[in-house]
Amino acid sequence: MAKVDNKAPELNIHHIAFIMDGNGRWAKKRGLPREAGHKAGAAKFKKIVERCCELGIEASTYYVFSTENWKRPEKEVNALMKILEQYLDDGFEDLMKNNVKYNFMGDMSPFSDSIKEKIKKIEELSSGNKFIVNLGLNYGGRSEIVHAIKMLNEKGISGPTEDDISKEMYTKGSPELDLIVRTGGDVRLSNFLLWQSAYAEFYFMDKLWPDMEPKDVDEIVKIFGTRNRRFGGVKNEEE
Repeated sequence: MAKVDNKAPELNIHHIAFIMDGNGRWAKKRGLPREAGHKAGAAKFKKIVERCCELGIEASTYYVFSTENWKRPEKEVNALMKILEQYLDDGFEDLMKNNVKYNFMGDMSPFSDSIKEKIKKIEELSSGNKFIVNLGLNYGGRSEIVHAIKMLNEKGISGPTEDDISKEMYTKGSPELDLIVRTGGDVRLSNFLLWQSAYAEFYFMDKLWPDMEPKDVDEIVKIFGTRNRRFGGVKNEEE
């Protein structure tokens, strides 16, 4: 498959989001514990981030840990927290390599002090970098909207416009969302970027997240370039 380095701007894709589904099923197919699937998924995540940067995509957003994921078995949640902390440690090395600016979305209060300190540090160190990477941690689309309304109320804005609300979304520093990709075969949003997805395109694939490859991103970007995006209107040739 031919590479499409730095072609994303030409194809008018500025912000891509991923629902990284299928880690547990990937492990089960191989007779491995679910934690092994999450480790494989984290390793693949790093490769996909790197590829998005190579393609010139300004922002990429990832559903890492949802507000509902706390319901999983304690052993699995603990394993996920260890993987997250390891990624944050590695992230200090990766952020300059890929010129990544990290933005963590969600309620960070339930995480350990160690994780919260590392999140704060990595956001500060990467603040001047070019490519935005939004990471959803303890994130839910509905809770994000509630959070935005609360922030507006605190500012005394009683009759907010759509633009007011957008400015309080966790992704407020990113371009408008162009595309959501979901791996794993399910065809739903699962409480992800509910506000931002209003006019986003969708791409669903059966491939499990740990099987995702950078060349898949190339293909997805090419397919996006063929989409006819009307945003509720019509193209001149359709009039």
